[in-house]
Amino acid sequence: MTMVADRPEGLEEAAVATPEFEKAAERAASRRGFLLSLPAYAYLVLFFAVPLGIVMIYSFATRNRFGGTDLSGWNLDAYHKLGEPIVRDILFRSLWLAILTTLICLVVAYPFAYFIATRTPLVRNLMLVFVMIPFWTNFLVRNYAWRVLLGNDGLFTNISEALGLGERELLFTTSAVVIGLVYGFLPFMVLPLYASIERIDLSLVEASRDLYASGFQTFRRVLLPLSMPGVIAGSILVFVPSLGAYVTPEILGGAKTTLLGSYIVTQFLTARNWPVGASLSFVLMAVMLVATLVYFRTGGRNL
Repeated sequence: MTMVADRPEGLEEAAVATPEFEKAAERAASRRGFLLSLPAYAYLVLFFAVPLGIVMIYSFATRNRFGGTDLSGWNLDAYHKLGEPIVRDILFRSLWLAILTTLICLVVAYPFAYFIATRTPLVRNLMLVFVMIPFWTNFLVRNYAWRVLLGNDGLFTNISEALGLGERELLFTTSAVVIGLVYGFLPFMVLPLYASIERIDLSLVEASRDLYASGFQTFRRVLLPLSMPGVIAGSILVFVPSLGAYVTPEILGGAKTTLLGSYIVTQFLTARNWPVGASLSFVLMAVMLVATLVYFRTGGRNL
């Protein structure tokens, strides 16, 4: 006790503040963080990196005449077949529908997200619950519900006949696929936009109006630039799954609207051409990875 009392004042604080002690503390914290995140790393490696590596290996393989896959001789034949007319048509059709779905979701979701962000907390929370209600039911069931609505005896056909427009069946058309995709992915656009707009100081909007800016000028020069992180995040969250969608085109589009996801499944299960299916899957995952990197580099961290 005497030794502790005789220690010069501030000696212990000086020892704590040494650079060596700080580096040791940082290394210890880093080791603890690594150990805590080890289960997440193991999960990503096991269920993401390993399957991705298997898909990449199969994309360089060769399909033999018996429908099997030969892994001995690697080549780029599967990637060369991606330039065939049928694959190009499917790719451009999928790209066009994904872009169209993203634009429609953006146009519909932006004013709705702005309306939610400017309400009272009670109304805001209630409307957010309404936005998330579709997630409470299975995605497959929701698509089959649209199949009933768009069919011969569905609601849209009955309304068209009641208005004297004749029988208009939307099922198994491109319009049906777009309707299903917009309905399925609209919440993924609303929620990021709401999160971005809710953080904006609305006094800036009032200030622009006080300076005689029109509503469109206020939107273009104040509201849109400040909400751009939400626009980018929502667009990527809608575009990426729309590009590789399988369930909605298969149920609502049928054989008339073959998109990239359906064609990949056909290559694996029907044509038994695993190299071509793997190459298409790998290219699609590469597109998703690029879109994710663009999202983080263009303001995703600020959302």
